[in-house]
Amino acid sequence: MASVKLCNVYKRYGAAEISKDINLDIQSGEFVVFVGPSGCGKSTLLRMIAGLEDISEGDLFIDDTRVNDVPPKDRSVGMVFQSYALYPHMTVAENMAFGLKLAKVNKSTIKQRVETAADTLQLSSLLERKPKDLSGGQRQRVAIGRTIVREPKVLLFDEPLSNLDAGLRVQMRIEIAKLHKRLQATMIYVTHDQVEAMTLADKIVVLDAGFVSQIGRPLELYHYPANQFVAGFIGSPQMNFFPCAIEQVHPTAVTARLTNGRPITLEVDGSQLQPDETATLGIRPEHFALPHNANVTIDGYVNVVERLGDHTLIYADMPGLSDNITIRADGNTKVYEGETYTIGLDVSRCHLFRADGTACRRLVKEPSLNF
Repeated sequence: MASVKLCNVYKRYGAAEISKDINLDIQSGEFVVFVGPSGCGKSTLLRMIAGLEDISEGDLFIDDTRVNDVPPKDRSVGMVFQSYALYPHMTVAENMAFGLKLAKVNKSTIKQRVETAADTLQLSSLLERKPKDLSGGQRQRVAIGRTIVREPKVLLFDEPLSNLDAGLRVQMRIEIAKLHKRLQATMIYVTHDQVEAMTLADKIVVLDAGFVSQIGRPLELYHYPANQFVAGFIGSPQMNFFPCAIEQVHPTAVTARLTNGRPITLEVDGSQLQPDETATLGIRPEHFALPHNANVTIDGYVNVVERLGDHTLIYADMPGLSDNITIRADGNTKVYEGETYTIGLDVSRCHLFRADGTACRRLVKEPSLNF
């Protein structure tokens, strides 16, 4: 295990900046996930840690050693790529042992490490098979095994599940989570899938256009997003947003008026707001309330209903507020396309964002978090 620290790191290709002033402190044994949309710089950041990309500016430390100029093979990091890249003519055991043979590790050590890794990854019964005889999930486990036999201090994963179907992705997420618990290794994982990030990470790093937008525990990002980008990216389906105007400001409460004329008072930090400012109200699809339990009710015109068994997704237009609002309701909710549907806003579940997108921190204490 090892800690990883990035200090004011930039990556440039000519005039184009891909990573911008990245500061991260990853503790030994942590599982950290880099998440963000395509093109945000998450894979580039991972490749800089691996030594596959040069750092244009700033410092990278593994434990207390600056490794900017250390070759990849000497950094004690192991990387699992999106592609399995297994040798088709070799058995599982031979694929896992190949890197150790190139490093001239003695045969008894190779055998012991391969057997230990195979046991950890539940591959012991498959060691004599060729890759063509394995499922996609088994091939990915072999690729992980090929990396962990080297006993690196830091394990890096670059979207390792993107080639798997939905069922295998869920299975492999569970396997990787179990692997982290067994190895207690420092793991850094890149994905564009926020579900993977939420279910695997001790700590999530949300990247937006090369910048770190927020760092925090999964539920912290869910309940207390630092800005509108994080609020919209974390959570599925994504948060709904309504334009509004600030009317009254107090240190621990703000009253805003929605564009349909309805006022709503929120428990948020109002210290940086002024009356008459424009703002944005946010609420997650699962946080709408039944009308009789709500502080404010709004009417919508139902466009589409998706009945998914345990829950129903309702897509509606809210006249005077916004189009294409998503509501997550109980699976037995009686609602039909083309009708008017009344839903409530519970102020304790709402978020408020300034005109520049930064959040007014919610002052409601979430029982699932222990700050």
